[in-house]
Amino acid sequence: MDQYSYRTVYANKGTAEKNWVLVDAKDQVLGRLASQIARVLRGKNKTTYTPNTDMGDHVVVINADKVRMTGKKFNNRVIFTYSGYPGGQREISPKEIMEKHPARLVEHSVRGMLPKNTMGRQLFRSLHVYAGAEHPHTANQPKELKF
Repeated sequence: MDQYSYRTVYANKGTAEKNWVLVDAKDQVLGRLASQIARVLRGKNKTTYTPNTDMGDHVVVINADKVRMTGKKFNNRVIFTYSGYPGGQREISPKEIMEKHPARLVEHSVRGMLPKNTMGRQLFRSLHVYAGAEHPHTANQPKELKF
């Protein structure tokens, strides 16, 4: 029996296969969509998943302005930001974010579901969110992914 046949093979940065994936956010619930996107960004949908390696795919999200929230969360939820200075705490609702920067609502949700460390910041760079149906990544030939 070959003693090396039982060894677990761990992927590293050189052997990780990063593909491009297209996600249409039209009429999707924000939280459910964000959790699925975070899963693909992390690489947990692959059989070669390794926790300490960036295994995830590049995710292109289109129609981020047509995402929805259940209940009264769209108007009543409060998102807090804090600058670090006295009196620097700000409150904003998802409705106000959607009016100014529609893509940031999806980005904010996905970022909250990624690890809070260097790996999470590196994974977040693989997320590309666009408010409309057009995106500049057609040359990468992203495969459409439905949730």
